[in-house]
Amino acid sequence: MPIWSLLLILFLTFISFAIIHSLAKRKHPLKSSLLSMLTGVVTLIAVNLSSAFTGVYLPISLLSLIVSLVGGVPGVTLLLSLNLFF
Repeated sequence: MPIWSLLLILFLTFISFAIIHSLAKRKHPLKSSLLSMLTGVVTLIAVNLSSAFTGVYLPISLLSLIVSLVGGVPGVTLLLSLNLFF
């Protein structure tokens, strides 16, 4: 997959989150959408940092980063549940 298509997916996700936050009458929709996307990545990193204590490990790959960016915390929860079952 070319890098420009990945950047386009991330940009469109950011814009769609900004539109959703704008429709929800947030004060700063761009800041809110960026924050919601970054909480997924922070959650993915936190899961990997705590893997020595919990035994739960999610490999950081391009797919897991995109899922955590697009899905946020529910996306990381989805990755954890898929890791549990498969």
